[in-house]
Amino acid sequence: MADSVFHKDFKATPWWWEWWHPSNELSQDPPLKTDVLVVGAGYGGLSTALELGRSGVEVTVLERGDFGVGASTRNGGGVSGGTTMGKGFSGKGVGGDPEAWKKVMARMLSDAADSLTQVETVIQREGIECYWRMNGRFSGAYTPRHFAEQQAKVATYNEKAALGTYMVPRERQREEIASDYYYGGMVVERTGQLHPALYYGGLLKAAHRAGARLCANCDAEKIERKSGGGFRVLTSKGPIEAREVVIATNGYTTELTPTLRRKLVPVASHIIATEELPEDLVQSLIPKNRVVSDTKRVLCYYRQSPDNKRVIFGGRARFTQVTPEVSAPVLHGYMLERWPQLKGVKVTHAWTGNVAFAFDFLPHMGVEQGMHYLMACNGSGVAMMSYLGYQTARKIAGGSNAPVNAFDGQDFPTVPFYNGNPEWVLPFVGAWYRTRDWWDRVRA
Repeated sequence: MADSVFHKDFKATPWWWEWWHPSNELSQDPPLKTDVLVVGAGYGGLSTALELGRSGVEVTVLERGDFGVGASTRNGGGVSGGTTMGKGFSGKGVGGDPEAWKKVMARMLSDAADSLTQVETVIQREGIECYWRMNGRFSGAYTPRHFAEQQAKVATYNEKAALGTYMVPRERQREEIASDYYYGGMVVERTGQLHPALYYGGLLKAAHRAGARLCANCDAEKIERKSGGGFRVLTSKGPIEAREVVIATNGYTTELTPTLRRKLVPVASHIIATEELPEDLVQSLIPKNRVVSDTKRVLCYYRQSPDNKRVIFGGRARFTQVTPEVSAPVLHGYMLERWPQLKGVKVTHAWTGNVAFAFDFLPHMGVEQGMHYLMACNGSGVAMMSYLGYQTARKIAGGSNAPVNAFDGQDFPTVPFYNGNPEWVLPFVGAWYRTRDWWDRVRA
């Protein structure tokens, strides 16, 4: 029976919350007026507020629920340096010029690598205890063709972003993972991992120390442009006037900003945590304690827990929000495909959160209808949302309209007839991806 995977003490909440739980402890009443109003208190919103506060700019952050209730405390804690932007390389060019697009992508890779540095800088400067480690990532090749595609990217990653990337053939794969599931894979040395909820809690405190006004359980309901410049934002706790507005809602973007919503595809990502396991077993699974991901369309990502006592295993059990009764057995099955030696291991926690994809699979920041935005990190939000928040704050504090990085001001596409709600189509996309994965494996 499916429920046999569940531990007797199972909780349908993130395991991370056993260490830091969402709260409104630092919440304040919203002001009547502020220089900058940030909508969304995830990594992006808090990073924006932290840097603005450090720059002496008055900033207020609105969070619809408790602080930390969204994806910032629900992700797997892998911190990528840019290798997950792969599908963006299929762009058709800038102004029809493929060579110009290659130059843009080279700058994007370099800036994405900088995002990792930015996370590390903030952690060290603010004294955030979040189990930060730079142990690298192993990306398993699902088929021999995927291995060849990875191999073709190694030189670019190393030349443009100095990521310390190299290939591991299948016969040496067990140096990286105690499994024969993959056809070898790619190691990226310059990537990190952390405890996402502890990192979030540290960012929250740092923004508060920097002078940001943090407002929990305060929903932005309508944004109005003022005739003389600036904005009037109607909230569940009264109106707020602001010179600048920053939208940092990412996978939880609503009709508050309908044009941005139409450019985002929110996709559910599901995660399980196993019960505590023998220490030698946990260490044997991923000998170098890397984050592991793979090249499947219906991808999985997994790692040891920061305390090295259990496995944290995530993936696209479904592309939409479903209950743990549905997602946990699916993820447990994926885990056993990779590690049959974990048969009989129970699941103590299962949860989900939204990631946001763009139609070009690239991160975006810029200005829309006079409002700043940062979003669409395509599953790499720990580093990228932190980085884009920092960059947005730099732009506002500097008073410049010039792009501050390669992601700033790029065309942010949508598709005809898309209204921002993909719920009806995502199950079909998931079924199609699973079929393609199956066929790729059959031909391998």
